[in-house]
Amino acid sequence: MSRTIFISFSLVFFTFSSLVFAQSDEEVAELIRFRMESDVPMENIEIRNTSLLTADDIIHFYNDREFKNAWSVGGILTEEAYELRFEIKQAEFDGLVPEDYHLNVIESFFSTFESNKENGIKNAPGDLADLDIFLSDAFFKLARNLEIGKVDPSQFGEDWEIARKEPTNDYPTLLEKAVATKAIRKSLESLYPKFSIYKKGREVIRELSEKVKEDTLNWKKVKISKSIHVGDSNSDIPRLRERLIYWELLEEYAVQDEKVYDSIMMDGIKDFQGTHGLDIDGVIGPQTAQAFNDSPKDRLNKARVNMERLRWLPDTVKNAEFILVNLANFQLDYLKNLDTLISERVIVGRKYHESPIFMAEMSYIVFSPYWNIPYSITHSEIIPSVRKNPNYIAAKNMEVVTSSGKVLDPSTINWNSKSFPYMVRQKPGPGNSLGLVKFMFPNKHNVYIHDTNARSLFALDDRARSHGCIRIQNPQDFAKELLSYDPYWTSEKIDEAMHQTHEKVVQLDRHIPVVLVYLTFWADSKGEAHFREDIYERDEEVLVALGK
Repeated sequence: MSRTIFISFSLVFFTFSSLVFAQSDEEVAELIRFRMESDVPMENIEIRNTSLLTADDIIHFYNDREFKNAWSVGGILTEEAYELRFEIKQAEFDGLVPEDYHLNVIESFFSTFESNKENGIKNAPGDLADLDIFLSDAFFKLARNLEIGKVDPSQFGEDWEIARKEPTNDYPTLLEKAVATKAIRKSLESLYPKFSIYKKGREVIRELSEKVKEDTLNWKKVKISKSIHVGDSNSDIPRLRERLIYWELLEEYAVQDEKVYDSIMMDGIKDFQGTHGLDIDGVIGPQTAQAFNDSPKDRLNKARVNMERLRWLPDTVKNAEFILVNLANFQLDYLKNLDTLISERVIVGRKYHESPIFMAEMSYIVFSPYWNIPYSITHSEIIPSVRKNPNYIAAKNMEVVTSSGKVLDPSTINWNSKSFPYMVRQKPGPGNSLGLVKFMFPNKHNVYIHDTNARSLFALDDRARSHGCIRIQNPQDFAKELLSYDPYWTSEKIDEAMHQTHEKVVQLDRHIPVVLVYLTFWADSKGEAHFREDIYERDEEVLVALGK
């Protein structure tokens, strides 16, 4: 009898509890619907004087689920609500600003609910409804920022001409699935750029954030005018040694003379040079010294900027075959099926002749090329040189041609005239400024990859030396790899084609995406951070935009 009474009581209690929970959830849903309907036409939806970030997604999401609350059950927050709050805070390690996603408002609600729990007070349906909307709104905004970036790169004009990718996810659908499967974190991670260096970059930012909190060093700028070799004495050596120890590239040791650059310190210098794209020679030159001036906060900001740039990159970069040129790293990588087939030093545009950021498709190679000299260079350099030296055109193996291609005798041209309706080009040969081959990916900038006759420049750390085109160190190896599909193009045939007196144009059997990017930070597959000088001074404007 007692067992029957207990079961009956349990059923009644369960039914009553379910009814209470159902009524609680219905009330919250009704308030959510009211929030969606009660706003002034043509104005943003506001909740507690705070504008929502993603009105369209919010309306679609709640309308499709008949305004049912997503983040609480029976007046109690779900684990997924706590998980999303955590992920909003973790956005710091994506280089984003957690406060951009209603964090302060959300934290206030959570504090109230925690207090209610301690004091045995039910959470108010209006609070539950408002927090529900803020959490969903935060999810949608964070999802979009993770997938395509917070900042629209088009606002930087020619500093970044790669078209912004379009979102491939429907965020309300994504959230509906994430809530149903209890996979908030997994859903947000699915939006990360599909490069392993992105997740590795998050870990670097996490470490740098801790460094910033603990940093007590004096980051006074170090500037040297003369290279320091092992055995040399310099008053800046103690500061450089201190920074090596700080970055864990050198262990503390007994120093005989703190101003002397010793062999123990040199090992740390070489490691430092390796992660900054400098020649690993152990010599402390001006660029090595300059790289030491970045504080943890400087590095953190640089990492934030470049995580955003990674979010801008389109899916094309994930293709099985593409050519990637990182201008800030002075390096070209030719990748196929995730393998790096060629990695070459390059020379890029100097300041005021900056190489642009864009994408195009390589379609042909020109062996023994003419150099069709740009109009700007003709007027600023060639014409003034001919005025000083009438034999300049012949001496530089150049020729003057009409628009129809007729070659003219330079002595018949009035070089002092304000009008110059001709084109100057340099003939194929070892003295040609383009070298012996050029790789063409037609684009509005007339930028391409080519050989050079100024090979000594590849030994420099600072290789921003061209008028904008990309000069490659070993073009013959690059050509052989690109033409590997055709057995005709042996090393001998390529060498022969590169030493002719006339151009030889070879069409590739496919178009290969060429991506010119600008990354001053990335983390490699081992999680090691790499930093590069901001040669074009472009980081600051992205950092400012991220902070807005």
